[in-house]
Amino acid sequence: MIHLTDAPGARRPVDAAAGTSRLQRFTRSLRRNMPFLVMGAPGLLLLVVFSYLPMFGVIIAFKDFRANLGIFDSAWVGFKNFEFLFRSPALARITTNTLALNALFIFTGLVSAVGLALLLNEVRLKIAARAYQTVVFFPYFISWVIVGYFSFALLNSDNGLINRALQSAGAEPVAWYSSPQYWPWILMLTNIWKGVGYGSVIYLAAMLGINQEYYEAAMLDGANKLHQIRYITLPHLAPIMIIMTLLAIGRIFYADFGLFYYVTRDNSLLYSTTDVIDTYVYRALRVNADIGMAAAAGLYQSVVGFVLILVSNWMVKRVDPDRSLF
Repeated sequence: MIHLTDAPGARRPVDAAAGTSRLQRFTRSLRRNMPFLVMGAPGLLLLVVFSYLPMFGVIIAFKDFRANLGIFDSAWVGFKNFEFLFRSPALARITTNTLALNALFIFTGLVSAVGLALLLNEVRLKIAARAYQTVVFFPYFISWVIVGYFSFALLNSDNGLINRALQSAGAEPVAWYSSPQYWPWILMLTNIWKGVGYGSVIYLAAMLGINQEYYEAAMLDGANKLHQIRYITLPHLAPIMIIMTLLAIGRIFYADFGLFYYVTRDNSLLYSTTDVIDTYVYRALRVNADIGMAAAAGLYQSVVGFVLILVSNWMVKRVDPDRSLF
């Protein structure tokens, strides 16, 4: 005898007991995790308000935006806003500078931050350790405008401190602000000086979470400090190093506007090595006041950054799935 409920495609009755059990488990889980949900609510609200809701503004990249008409009533122009960037004769220069300089910053920033964290981790006197951490972390809070004045005081051709030191040593002064070949290294050093303290704190916090029994066992086996760093510290730091690098690669098409604009003083003589997408778009926006073009450039940077994160994470996942970002 064949029952209708057993026939192929027939709908089985809902198990009320199973549904009730799932609801009870969900309620218990919600009650148990309520404190954590409440703690995370402000951060989640800020993420939604400042990161997700503004995504609707991406439509500006495809419109001839007029403030008096608003976003939705402005004329639709399709990909016309993207033509400014892709047909620009400076596209190759600004793209190469953006990628090359940010790649340099990622590598040197990682090496310097990890190296500084290793040094700070060896300071055993707590007062000295806190003093060192404060000193290296302080530049992170200084505005790029102030850093630009510091740089000008050092590199000024007339009475800069570096040129005075060169003259005292019998060398010829250098016209820094008309010599673009030096500026990738100047920007690299400036970026390290300002950001190494912040990066080192992240890696130092990760080091504090390493079980000290590993080091004790290594010392019993005769391992010196370099061996401990190589075989214990760095392998434990590898996951956070990979995550930070992947996140940095996601923003490799975004340049630090303050660094490239204020430190170089927007000097046209340095554009061959210091002009990047952000500064180029800013100058065009200042002259043309075309918000749609600026939005198109920002969307282009975001899409490329997203693709780079996916590709980089895929490569890491192929090598070691446990250390990938997702």
